[in-house]
Amino acid sequence: MAAPTRFPGGVTNVAPSHPLAYFGLPDPAKWHVYFNDFDTFSAADWTITTTEDGAGSASEALADGDGGLLLITNDAADDDADFFQKVGESFRFAAGKPVIFRARFKVSDATQSDVIMGLAITDTTPLDASDGVFFLKADGVATIGLSAVKDSTATTAAAIATLADNTFITLAFWYDGKATITYFVDDVEAGSIVADNVPDDEDVTITFGIQNGEAAAKTMTVDYIFAAKAR
Repeated sequence: MAAPTRFPGGVTNVAPSHPLAYFGLPDPAKWHVYFNDFDTFSAADWTITTTEDGAGSASEALADGDGGLLLITNDAADDDADFFQKVGESFRFAAGKPVIFRARFKVSDATQSDVIMGLAITDTTPLDASDGVFFLKADGVATIGLSAVKDSTATTAAAIATLADNTFITLAFWYDGKATITYFVDDVEAGSIVADNVPDDEDVTITFGIQNGEAAAKTMTVDYIFAAKAR
């Protein structure tokens, strides 16, 4: 591995007259950044919507694994679900302000489950969220797509990737702040959609979860979630 380039005087991305001109790192306030590696988990940080049609109960807990993991386990009835939305809608898509989202996760059953991962308004039925930009997988197929939804009108890219049982995938999107949302699969650019239906009139929040597609318990394991927006 090559030796790192060294900048003993530090680096900066601000003008000489800026208050942080002599700070040795780029100005962290230029971007609003959320990152969760799930080394810790507090249910109080999330609005959790759970559906249980039986005597069992869903669970969410940290799991052993390098890098930190959150394991979500549903009860065993069809359509049982566990959805998570960070308390406080702290992101908004806006013209001229790029947005980046990236997450790594896996599900136990790539076909018999519904999955959402991305940014959406707080909603008790996030699979049908009226506003947001998120990856969405329907029951009965292993393919996942990207949706940009504003006031229930969506622009979508279908089948951008195929999930496999109990296999991690990394999905990401980048809104350029202008007209395009580019999406990535395992950190490789895979396509783009027009940003006509970016929800620029609603605050949104980190949103993810899984719903059973049959009467059998399903799990979702989240490695990390990253979201950032230029201020």
